[in-house]
Amino acid sequence: MSSSWTAEVETKAPAAAIFKAAFLDWHNLGPKLIPQIITGVTLISGDGSPGSIRQINFSPVMPFSFIKERLDFIDHEKLELKTSIIEGGDLGSKIESATSHIKVEPKGNSSIVKVLATYKAIAGFDVAEDIKKAKEGFINSVKAVEEHLVANPGAYA
Repeated sequence: MSSSWTAEVETKAPAAAIFKAAFLDWHNLGPKLIPQIITGVTLISGDGSPGSIRQINFSPVMPFSFIKERLDFIDHEKLELKTSIIEGGDLGSKIESATSHIKVEPKGNSSIVKVLATYKAIAGFDVAEDIKKAKEGFINSVKAVEEHLVANPGAYA
């Protein structure tokens, strides 16, 4: 049975800048903004278009060392994307599948980042604590990008 969680994060940064920084350039920005969690991001294949695969490597504070995610869909005009975890993380040990649908919506000169994460837990595993950590991690990542963009208003403009 599939389950899901959602989050909405209001930011003081423009929607297009948040989309570019947090999702299109995360391979460069993530390790700089939260090095205590992300040690590096590598593009495994593709050019950032659907089908592209990137690996996000984590520090020892995380319960796993990496995830590989595939970009399934992206709409640069609607500031929307979908990804699937294809390797690493809890895939195969606690969950059978996991996808995320992210949309950044303008709100005046600021924005709202919305995520719908859908996953299928392996029977017998309680993933409630893992979901709580994933949601917190997503929110904290968006907030780190927001802080960076507020401090550097010309970045990703």
